[in-house]
Amino acid sequence: MIHTPKIHIPQVKIPATYMRGGTSKGVFFNLTDLPERCQVAGEARDNMLLRVIGSPDPYGKQTDGMGGATSSTSKTVILAKSNQADHDVDYLFGQVAIDKAFVDWSGNCGNLTAAVGSFAINSGLVDATRIPENGICTVRIWQKNISKTIIAQVPITNGEVQETGDFELDGVTFPAAEVPVEFIAPVDPSEAMFPTGNIVDDLEVPGVGVFKATMITAGIPTIFLNADEIGYTGAELQEAINGDPAALERFETIRAYGAIKMGLITEISEAEARQHTPKVAFVAPAKDYVTSSGKAVLASDIDLHVRALSMGKLHHAMMGTAAVAIGAAAAIPGTLVALATGNAAGEGSESVTFGHPSGTLKVGAQASEVNGAWIVDKAVMSRSARVLMEGWVRIPGDSF
Repeated sequence: MIHTPKIHIPQVKIPATYMRGGTSKGVFFNLTDLPERCQVAGEARDNMLLRVIGSPDPYGKQTDGMGGATSSTSKTVILAKSNQADHDVDYLFGQVAIDKAFVDWSGNCGNLTAAVGSFAINSGLVDATRIPENGICTVRIWQKNISKTIIAQVPITNGEVQETGDFELDGVTFPAAEVPVEFIAPVDPSEAMFPTGNIVDDLEVPGVGVFKATMITAGIPTIFLNADEIGYTGAELQEAINGDPAALERFETIRAYGAIKMGLITEISEAEARQHTPKVAFVAPAKDYVTSSGKAVLASDIDLHVRALSMGKLHHAMMGTAAVAIGAAAAIPGTLVALATGNAAGEGSESVTFGHPSGTLKVGAQASEVNGAWIVDKAVMSRSARVLMEGWVRIPGDSF
């Protein structure tokens, strides 16, 4: 008896670049390189990205994909030449869930923003006349998820992106070239930076407690809490929280009720489908601590501690968008972030250096009060980025 072998659909090759940006990694695509049905938002695009990253994975490892089994390494970026006036490139970010078939498009990734400029230059998305032979190329980025402008200053040497250098970023093992990133008007003047109308609220979380909270929409919607009110010192490392399922459940409950109070969702059940936003962070006054790499940081080296959760886990360093929220909140008197600095009883600061699990980060913001409402003109921080691998990703042709 002759057995006819079963015919399986072959794999599809899609041009892609694997890049580190800040303390995150992601798979970068040029929009026009995607299969035609994936060049528009929808199920096909989401399914393609899920398969590229290796989700959903009940084992939580993303072994059969490009993801690294953490929120920082389960990311995708799609870039296109911008149709916006005075912008070079459109930047669309997709946060891929690890154990669920879900891609969250509700926010930006500030860390990967540092890699957007160099990818855009290398991919021909920036006009050649704007790229110096030697110097700095100013890449004007339109962040499509949140409709905001970001400026990346990319170093150029001999007409090519300079990736190597001596800039050190805590949370990244090796030094690289510095890429200053400016988040322009991270809060739309027509929108409320503080959705509740208050700089500090009492956030009531049934079954958990009532907490002081600063809820701000700058960079990314973020809920700031005081560490001591939720039983922490503020100097915790990842294992102190990520190894505690009850703690993670409490944080997710706090996040859900905060999202309702911020007007981001109307029912608690909606929080599960909006994992990327809002973020939850907790702050504490500066104190000596030891980072995850064993480096000692003195209280005198920082203004405050901040720890933040991303996609349900404590982040190993700090999300770039959350750093924008930290800088904005620190610049406004009376917020929990400003109060934690101990600076003149919570007066605002134009820049702060905060401690996170991997080390320290400095972020600056320019804020002003106009007609009783707070406006942030821009927030600035330095990151680094480099290409890790380029070529094609392959996924089964019947997976999207």
